[in-house]
Amino acid sequence: MNEPPVDMETSSGSRFVERLRGDEPTMTVELRPPRSGLSRGGAMDMWIDLSHAIRGLAARDAFLMLTDSAVGEEEEENLQHLTANLANEVEPWRVVPFLTCLHPLDYCLRYGDRARARGVESLTVTGGDRVRGVDRCLPHGYMLRQRLRERAKELSLGGWVNLHRPVAEQIGFATAPEFQSDYYLTQVVSHHDLAQAERWLEGAEREGLEIPGSFGVFYYRNGRRTVLERLSRFFPVPVEAVASAFEAGVTPERHCAETIVALRRLGAAHAYLCNLAPHTAATRFDRIMAEVAAIETEEG
Repeated sequence: MNEPPVDMETSSGSRFVERLRGDEPTMTVELRPPRSGLSRGGAMDMWIDLSHAIRGLAARDAFLMLTDSAVGEEEEENLQHLTANLANEVEPWRVVPFLTCLHPLDYCLRYGDRARARGVESLTVTGGDRVRGVDRCLPHGYMLRQRLRERAKELSLGGWVNLHRPVAEQIGFATAPEFQSDYYLTQVVSHHDLAQAERWLEGAEREGLEIPGSFGVFYYRNGRRTVLERLSRFFPVPVEAVASAFEAGVTPERHCAETIVALRRLGAAHAYLCNLAPHTAATRFDRIMAEVAAIETEEG
């Protein structure tokens, strides 16, 4: 496939970052491309579902994040989908792809050129979960952001912070000049244990962290302990609290909404949702946001 010429004009700014800097809550949905190696028919069905989800969520004023080899599984390229299947249908600045270090360095640098040429304004760059047989081209995501910044100054670059790690450590990373980020995303947090988010917000204010952020919120589809314990291999899950909430009759949408509202109360207005299935993403999003509105109305 021939690549379009790279537009080297400086961008007027990332609309995603502008929204994160504002007080009006911003909702983003993280979606996963199909795994690599699927049959042609299976991959095509998943791309169709993903396309419908992106169109539907964009129409609801949501931003879209497309993962890159999430949870250690190789995935089809997210940028290729944006170009091949969504051109002229979804404004590309609404799509915020992930780029990990799990590719050759030359590929990663060209990816930044290609993304900007297609109208992408924001790119989240991380080290990436370990994939069997795949080495990182650079040890850490900030190193790749530094290299991308040298040749794609007009791209807004995002980094990653883990609120389940010591706050002073993570604040130190995010405030260091070499972090090279215009915004940050956080590891998933829950209303069952908001201490991490609260400590982070207090530390960020105290240390003068200037870049805005979006907080991860996980959509638990059920409260089965076996499923929750399996998820705990990838991020900290309050297994007993989540399971008890579902046993008490809380719906998945209500449970997700409770975390969003709890974060907003702390002053974290911007969130991104994880684990929405593409074929039902727009419908689930509507139900979650309806629950958010209901909770906020109940609380006055």
